[in-house]
Amino acid sequence: MPEKKIRVLIAKPGLDGHDRGAKVICRALRDAGMEVIYTGLRRTPEEIVSAAIQEDADLIGLSILSGAHPILFPRIIKLLKEKGAEDIPVIAGGIIPEKDVPRMKKLGIREIFLPGTSTQDIVGWIREQIEKGEKKR
Repeated sequence: MPEKKIRVLIAKPGLDGHDRGAKVICRALRDAGMEVIYTGLRRTPEEIVSAAIQEDADLIGLSILSGAHPILFPRIIKLLKEKGAEDIPVIAGGIIPEKDVPRMKKLGIREIFLPGTSTQDIVGWIREQIEKGEKKR
C-alpha cells in the first residue's frame, strides 16, 4: 500500500503581492514528494484556515514579506483554535525580523524560516514533525 503523502497548504496572507519565494517552496515540497496546495496571493486568515480544513492539510506554511505578521499570524492561530483545527502545525517564512521570532513562536507558529534557509532544511523539518505525529486528526 502506498504511503500517504504529506499535504502542505502554502498561503500568502494579507496584501503582499510577491510570491516568488512561496512558489520556490511549493516546488521544493512537490519535488520532495509532498502534495502542495497553493492558495495564491492576498488571502485572508479566514480563507487560509478554511482551505486548510477543507483540504485536510497536514501543515500550513505562511509566506509573508509585508510586515503584517503581528496582525495576521495571531488571527490565523485563533481561527484554527476556534474551528477545532489547532492540531494543524503552522510554519512561516519570508521577511520576519529576528526580534519577532520568539513572539511568533510563543503565539503558536511552530517554526520560522528566514531568508537563506535551504529548501532541504525546510523539507526535513516538515517530514520530521509530521512523522512525530504533530497533526493527529
